[in-house]
Amino acid sequence: MRERVAPLGDKNIVGATVTRLRLEQGITQKALIAKMQTFGADISYSSLSKLEGQTRSVSDKELYALARSLEVEISALFSVK
Repeated sequence: MRERVAPLGDKNIVGATVTRLRLEQGITQKALIAKMQTFGADISYSSLSKLEGQTRSVSDKELYALARSLEVEISALFSVK
């Protein structure tokens, strides 16, 4: 995995947690996108990258799909570690 070059943005507060959970679970961005699509969130690689980098907002549908895909409660996406 490449190191993040740009600092995190301020468009959402869940992106860094999504990245952490995804990496802890050994899930690639491509695999997460596929899982999210099964829960009704049509998201591109670029959109997920921007979401994780906190340079784009996150919709409620995407939050739901992220939580289901990462097998966590939605509130866990807002946890800062």
